[in-house]
Amino acid sequence: MNRVLVLAAAIALISPTPLLAQTNQAGTVISTGDGDTLRVQMNGKPVTVRLACIDAPEANQAGGKEAATRLSQFLPKNQSVQLRVVGIDPYRRTIAEVFKNGQSVDLQMVQEGRAVVYRQYLSDCAATKDRYLQAEAKAKQRKLAFWSQANPVMPWDFRAGRRGTSAPAINWPTTPQPATQTSNCSPAYPGVCIPPGPPDLDCKDISERQFTVVAPDPHRFDGDKDGVGCES
Repeated sequence: MNRVLVLAAAIALISPTPLLAQTNQAGTVISTGDGDTLRVQMNGKPVTVRLACIDAPEANQAGGKEAATRLSQFLPKNQSVQLRVVGIDPYRRTIAEVFKNGQSVDLQMVQEGRAVVYRQYLSDCAATKDRYLQAEAKAKQRKLAFWSQANPVMPWDFRAGRRGTSAPAINWPTTPQPATQTSNCSPAYPGVCIPPGPPDLDCKDISERQFTVVAPDPHRFDGDKDGVGCES
């Protein structure tokens, strides 16, 4: 019996920490971008966070500005948050479910119709996926925010330049993909379509605001290097 207990204790010591315990982290909000992106100070470093399991309308899409405003209301500057980190996306953003006072901000955005469930990645919220789906169904039934449109275009379809309501069956690439000649969209600005140039562009030359920026930022939209372009 003693040998069994010793063996069990040894296994417990060398076994990896459960994923949930490994990935729960505290942070402080630096700023918000669009309706599903923010910057958080974690472990003394600024990190760009993409909200897990949801997709908000793009900045230049119907409902996009309202979604961005609502997220900024949920998460003002210096707000303390808890993050359940689930991974890193191709643009090196931390994918996480963000909690404020114990409540999932991701889920609240869906409940208010400010964002939709990103079914393609809903496995990242496996324990609460039914709550997400139920929240979306209720928001859609009540025609809240994004769902008040007669024919809403899903954010992923908007980014792909097509209409429809079903998520494309694709997997994230392992690294950011360069913009193609046909799309002429710079990969430095995921979520919006801005040509890489020339000519050089300034914020006053475009309508997009508060969008994610990754290096090398050819147009220098992110002057303060916080990962968000054209913040004003």
